[in-house]
Amino acid sequence: MSDLAWRAPLSEAETVRRQLSRAGCLASGVRAERTGGFVVFPLTRAPPAPPSAGQLISHAFPPSRTPLPRRYSDLLEWPDADRRELPRSFDVVGDVVLVRVPESLTGRSEEIGRALLAFVPGARIVGRDEGVQGIERRRRLVRIAGEGSWRTRHRENGLELAVDLESAYFSPRLGHEHARVAAAVRPGERVYDLCCGVGPFALAIAAGGRAREVVGVDLNPAAIDLLRENAVRLGLADRVRTVLAPVETFLREAGPVERAVLNLPHEGIKYLASVGAVVARAGALHYYEVTARSEVGAPARLLATLGPPGAWRLSERHVVHPYSPRSDLVAYELVREEG
Repeated sequence: MSDLAWRAPLSEAETVRRQLSRAGCLASGVRAERTGGFVVFPLTRAPPAPPSAGQLISHAFPPSRTPLPRRYSDLLEWPDADRRELPRSFDVVGDVVLVRVPESLTGRSEEIGRALLAFVPGARIVGRDEGVQGIERRRRLVRIAGEGSWRTRHRENGLELAVDLESAYFSPRLGHEHARVAAAVRPGERVYDLCCGVGPFALAIAAGGRAREVVGVDLNPAAIDLLRENAVRLGLADRVRTVLAPVETFLREAGPVERAVLNLPHEGIKYLASVGAVVARAGALHYYEVTARSEVGAPARLLATLGPPGAWRLSERHVVHPYSPRSDLVAYELVREEG
């Protein structure tokens, strides 16, 4: 017997699963199946709005005799005290799962990894994320389940990005920001994507087609290589210029632009004034910073760093995601006044 199902590319399986779950269309008691480069999800009905990728099909699922887990922690037979320490969230990048494991559970990382590998549709490898380190912003990863390299393909905003999570900076938690900033670009603007990593801001902006020029700047050769590779594969090589250089070196010779992006959450403040100096009158600066929740004066501090009173104004401020129990990654959009 064939059942109603949704077939999604492996690289977008987790995103599609969440969309189907929110729509209330996923069938319970039947496991999703991986077939080749796709994951097939069982449905109770056709989704009211099509998910971001894949298609509606008929598929014969074998009967499932055990209820499906609602959380990966359901796959761990741990005492309640230990389960309470488990990380509640994890990131999925293509077929790679990243999880921050608290120090108290480091010795049990492989158990956590096996549970996540079984829980996340299409997962190939699970890494314990020990943070971004060094001036090249390389992520330290420890394999705790699965096999293969940290290179994968990740889809967001209609673009498939080649990423190497150990060699070059990329965060899957910024997909909405990449789209939001790209949508704000006006026809004919020149844009700098500073400390660009694999270039998701630059590529999203270039794909929008309104910018006159997009320049991605990073000092990590692996990041620039991946940006170039993505630009060529996506047909955007003629819209994105890449520069391998430290941001301070690039800014010394940089001409004015109508928009700049600086995503360097822990150290960006030391470059903020130099970046602001290349933003043209009425231009915008998108700045990302890890900000303590107790710091109510952050916007005033940033405006003072950029210039004298009245030179800049805060156009928008919002939390992108929590960073720690006491701080958030915050997006600031700062506009240079025309006067």
